[in-house]
Amino acid sequence: MSYPIVIHPNQKLTRPSQKVGVISDELIQMLDRMKRTMDAHDGIGLAAPQIGKNIRVAIVQLDPEDDVLELINPEIIFHEGENIDVEGCLSLPHQYGTVKRYETIVVRYFDREGDEYELEADDYFARAIQHEIDHLNGILFIDKMIERIAEEDLEDYMEGRRND
Repeated sequence: MSYPIVIHPNQKLTRPSQKVGVISDELIQMLDRMKRTMDAHDGIGLAAPQIGKNIRVAIVQLDPEDDVLELINPEIIFHEGENIDVEGCLSLPHQYGTVKRYETIVVRYFDREGDEYELEADDYFARAIQHEIDHLNGILFIDKMIERIAEEDLEDYMEGRRND
């Protein structure tokens, strides 16, 4: 069973999340259910505030062939470069726009076993991680949006970017 997605302008999306103190069986079950929720909505990432939970937990999976990156208490500890690209969000259906993000990041986080990791990510993977961490800080992509892209113009915009 999946969770319902919290939709903007719900205030749960704009509150900073609390650190996870203990990785419990309940948290592990929540991670599994978050994955099912993300898949059910064709998403590539999901943060706990998007399911109404005010804790620092997020998942990212760009491709169904990839493992799911489960981020507990994630923190960006290094960044460099910048790029601008289009983003959308499950909590803001049918809204798209350009956002400036770091091109490369290193994120420190814990996994479901309680092990600490550092992961270097770049390009779109880095963008997705930053988007989810923003959710944990109560920030939505529309708060950083440079240019709104109408849904009907999205395909043409993306096609134009591929030709750059």
